[in-house]
Amino acid sequence: VRGAEAAAFLQGLLTNDVTQLVAAGDAPAALYAHALNAQGRCLYDVILYRLHESSAEEPHILLECDSSVLDSIQKHLRLYKIRRKVTITPCPELSLWAVIPGDASALPKRAEQALLFTPDPRAEVMGWRLIAKKGASPSEIIPGSQIGDVQDYHRHRYTQGIPEGVQDLPPGVALPLESNLAFMNGISFTKGCYIGQELTARTHHMGVIRKRLLPVRLPEPLPGGSIPAGADIVTAAGKRAGRFRAGLGELGIALLRLAHLNEPLCIALAAGSVSLSACTPRWWPQGAAK
Repeated sequence: VRGAEAAAFLQGLLTNDVTQLVAAGDAPAALYAHALNAQGRCLYDVILYRLHESSAEEPHILLECDSSVLDSIQKHLRLYKIRRKVTITPCPELSLWAVIPGDASALPKRAEQALLFTPDPRAEVMGWRLIAKKGASPSEIIPGSQIGDVQDYHRHRYTQGIPEGVQDLPPGVALPLESNLAFMNGISFTKGCYIGQELTARTHHMGVIRKRLLPVRLPEPLPGGSIPAGADIVTAAGKRAGRFRAGLGELGIALLRLAHLNEPLCIALAAGSVSLSACTPRWWPQGAAK
């Protein structure tokens, strides 16, 4: 998204304060945010990157999104563009890499061959984001690094309880605060109006969030293969505790009632009952699960 009104345009569509990306001085290189519908439910989760060098330049903001919704998010943006002085174009010439934490001291302060190399704005446990020209080798940009695969990345974020994409955050279903958006630095409660703000602000000021997305662990191997999305999770007493969202192998993420967090939980499948355990991530603020 590029143009004189890029930040103002995105400001009315996203939960975070996008004007930070065009502020003078020490502006952040990246922000996390959700685009909501009018009912305050998540449509898209995005990471925004500042590509312009200074506030004197024309704003140039790159949006990272789930690749499966590339067309729909462009339609969503163009729906609200109206007469804004912005251009909206995909960037197939770029590649995105997640740099998972290892020895942070071995990382260069600046990756010269990278277009952008910045900490993941969601949580320190998610490491860094690397954006480079397509075809560039991360192992050359960051000497000593090892190239994994996308499964390694998803296993890491499921272990940490970080939701990402439409499987973890079903459009029109997921609520931002239940999805831990505030914990992941993805919302401003002081900015002006944006689509879906009313319900989100009301929930925040009431201070009561009874359900949250949590990392869960399942037995391995799973009976009958994978767990279906939306499967009911119940307590030993048969009380409904939440729903399974998505996962990979024995790791997953689920929306659970916090009151049942420390109870034995299970999912009833055709092939038999599957037990699972949930935990609160260490990176959450202290006392957040209460």
